[in-house]
Amino acid sequence: MTDAAGNTLADKGLPEMKGWLLKWTNYIKGYQRRWFVLSNGVLSYYRNQSEINHTCRGTISLHGALIHTVDSCTFVISNGGTQTFHIKAGTEVERQSWVTALELAKAKAIRAIECEEEEETETAHVVPSQEISSVVRDLTDRLENMRTCYDLITKHGAALQRALNDLETNEEESLASRTKIVNERATLFRITSNAMINASNDYLHTAEAQGHKWSKMLHHEREQRQRLEEIIEQMAKQQSQMEQAAVLVRQNKPVPSSSGAGTAGSLVTSDEEMEFFDAEEHGYSGSGRSPESPDRERGTFILKMNKRRSSSEDQVEGHLEGSSSESDEQKRTVQTVQQVCLVSAPRVASGGQGDDDDVDKALPAKQSTDSIYGRNWNPDLIKKRRDRVPDKPNHPISLWGIMKNCIGKDLSKIPMPINFNEPLSMLQRLVEDYEYTEILDYAATCQDECEQLAYIAAFTVSAYATTTNRTGKPFNPLLGETYECDRMDDYGWRCLAEQVSHHPPVAALHCESKNWTCWQEFSMTSKFRGKYVQINPLGGVYVQFPNSGRRYAWRKVTTTVNNIIVGKLWVDQHGEMEIRGSQAAEGHKCVLNFIPYSYFSRDVQRSVKGVVMNKDNEVKWVVRGTWDMKIEIAPVLSTSGSASSPTYTTGEFKLAWRRRPAPPDSEKFYNFTTLACQLNEEEEGVAPTDSRLRPDQRLMEQGSWDESNKEKLRLEDKQRTERRRRENEAEEAAAEGRPYPAYEPMWFKREKEEGSEEYVHVFKNTYWEAKAAQNFEGCPDIY
Repeated sequence: MTDAAGNTLADKGLPEMKGWLLKWTNYIKGYQRRWFVLSNGVLSYYRNQSEINHTCRGTISLHGALIHTVDSCTFVISNGGTQTFHIKAGTEVERQSWVTALELAKAKAIRAIECEEEEETETAHVVPSQEISSVVRDLTDRLENMRTCYDLITKHGAALQRALNDLETNEEESLASRTKIVNERATLFRITSNAMINASNDYLHTAEAQGHKWSKMLHHEREQRQRLEEIIEQMAKQQSQMEQAAVLVRQNKPVPSSSGAGTAGSLVTSDEEMEFFDAEEHGYSGSGRSPESPDRERGTFILKMNKRRSSSEDQVEGHLEGSSSESDEQKRTVQTVQQVCLVSAPRVASGGQGDDDDVDKALPAKQSTDSIYGRNWNPDLIKKRRDRVPDKPNHPISLWGIMKNCIGKDLSKIPMPINFNEPLSMLQRLVEDYEYTEILDYAATCQDECEQLAYIAAFTVSAYATTTNRTGKPFNPLLGETYECDRMDDYGWRCLAEQVSHHPPVAALHCESKNWTCWQEFSMTSKFRGKYVQINPLGGVYVQFPNSGRRYAWRKVTTTVNNIIVGKLWVDQHGEMEIRGSQAAEGHKCVLNFIPYSYFSRDVQRSVKGVVMNKDNEVKWVVRGTWDMKIEIAPVLSTSGSASSPTYTTGEFKLAWRRRPAPPDSEKFYNFTTLACQLNEEEEGVAPTDSRLRPDQRLMEQGSWDESNKEKLRLEDKQRTERRRRENEAEEAAAEGRPYPAYEPMWFKREKEEGSEEYVHVFKNTYWEAKAAQNFEGCPDIY
């Protein structure tokens, strides 16, 4: 070990490095000199070497990290979430040495985790009674071998003893012949003794190995039992609370608000504590008006908004450098809470009663059965596509038998059978976000930034419309897998998605229309927690309107799938979404609250509420609705009340988005929408890596589930073999002192996002030209 940053060691096969590097801290202090240590797959840093034994300033685990080279001396390490290190080396050689060591450490860490998971999987999938019988039979055979060796030792020992006695007493035979007999008996005794030693060692090693495995199995079963007891206890508490509430309802007594809030907190399966006030009146259909004011609608809710600190506040914070578990943007953000009251202004007498028909009349006057925005499609130009997929076969499976061994694990690393899947790739599910792009088309025509932002908010909510009854898990894309969707003839857009990273899994997508361009980078962390699965999306979504030069960005909210063990599966969306404007829309933002589901809430379930603010933080539009049905927007006419509890008087609400009806009998084919049915339809001329060509997914759609499961295992083994080949090549290159190129996506490249320190994968704009020329040279063989 040396303190030169370019030298490495090997300790138990894991690369190690340590040395001085420059780390980006904040905008006030810039890059600061820090002592970095790479050990056991973790990169840590300290202010100086004396802090190593007591004060670590920050760490990042490499097994799921992205390592990106910025320039000749700078590189970035990110785990795809809140941890990002911007590091600068003194020379290009030093930077390359660190990057090579980090890539090797990442590969080693991934391999170690996979080996451990494979061992756990093998242990968990063996039937206990069969394993016990097999182990007992094995140990019995080895014990029988030891007994046989013992009998032979006794026999040959006695023969050797007789030969030694004959050597002393027998005078008739020659000394040479008697010595020969003794040597023969001694040789047989030695051979038998060695066999006894070997048999004993085999028995000992087998017993120790099985003891270790049984110990792990016992520990695993204890954990599952403890988690199951916690689940049952929680369900019993919820049942008791529901019974108490039912008694109060039967007695026409109000449910106590404290009980409701507490129950909501326990029923909403989220790691974060969220508090929302229930709306005083529903008001979504116009029938929930206050009796005190028939022509005015009221409602209250809690609004959480992030406020950036001033430069002076950031400068004070700069003197105390905190943990690197948060990004620079998060460190400079303070959350404020407002209790918002909405009051609708009296409506102008027009004969309307405030129902959905009135809402529809507030929209553009075009008429269409497909969209509330009245898209005029020419049937002669639209390609004829299918409107359903084969029905889902009935293949029963023991859900608990699989799930009990998956508690606490990352969902993307669990070897799940296709019985839990739907015949679509995750890349295709991302494309479904653009089913209601007519909202973006209309938003592109808005002259006012705040009104445009209100329609974008409606578009972001529409992406969750089908999740209420779509509980199937999409196929995890293979590294290098792509999916193209050209719907210029009807929807007016075309997009391409590619799986650009495997550890961590990251997908990039680019969608373009003549009026707007949208792109996103999607990754996620997911955990199975016994009775529910929680999915936390990572990465951002961006949309740009070239005619106005406005751009907006947002991140998706948390998704929770409930009743994994018992009951009917149901999905909830909850959390806060902030849509920020940039470029020509700089300073404008929209804050949306996806309110968690609660059995005891008086509010409409699955509701979404939010406001749109201009660059002066003045609320100009209000957004409300449900993420599974519709979104309404209204302009704010006036504001009154205090800053912490404002009251907004709004104009008439108009419908910004409404969910299309599901196809007939859609529950028979995975609850697919018409667009979802068309995504996996076979098409000629696509890239050889397209999801439509994936054999396990196609077999599942056709109903051949057993064959699909076999193909799924084959493809995963092929991907694993290819990754290990690259890791071996990287190790050989490192041993020879030459750089090894990291994996590069085919159609995307990683660049720094404008206006931030984050790096995202952006489209190279080469796919559609390659498709026109049918030149897909360089595409990997993944199927």
